[in-house]
Amino acid sequence: MMKVIRYSHGFKMQAVRDVETGSGCAWAVTRKYDIKGRGTVMRWVRQFGSGQYGKVIRVEKTDEVNEAARLRMQLRQAKEALADLHMELALEKAFLAEACEQMDLTVEGFKKKRAGGRRTGRSRRIHG
Repeated sequence: MMKVIRYSHGFKMQAVRDVETGSGCAWAVTRKYDIKGRGTVMRWVRQFGSGQYGKVIRVEKTDEVNEAARLRMQLRQAKEALADLHMELALEKAFLAEACEQMDLTVEGFKKKRAGGRRTGRSRRIHG
């Protein structure tokens, strides 16, 4: 069974202060105080720190924000179109199954029967 170690709030704050003042990086503070868990000190820094260390701030230009919004909209539209196509396919399969049942055929039998003999206008050659 794994031993659970509880650290006091003051201990956590000391570790966070050490990281934020530059006394050591999170890894060094973890080793200095023999803290178990690789991400423990960074979690404390995010939770109790001033917010200047360990946070990523993303700066975007207006055109980048607009491009991201446009791409999100395009993705949403593509997903909706795909969902519509899935629905159409499901309906066509159900219709085919019902039609085959009424004609006393299996769907597989119908597909085999139709696969060999169907020709389009482009595939026919007229010799003259």
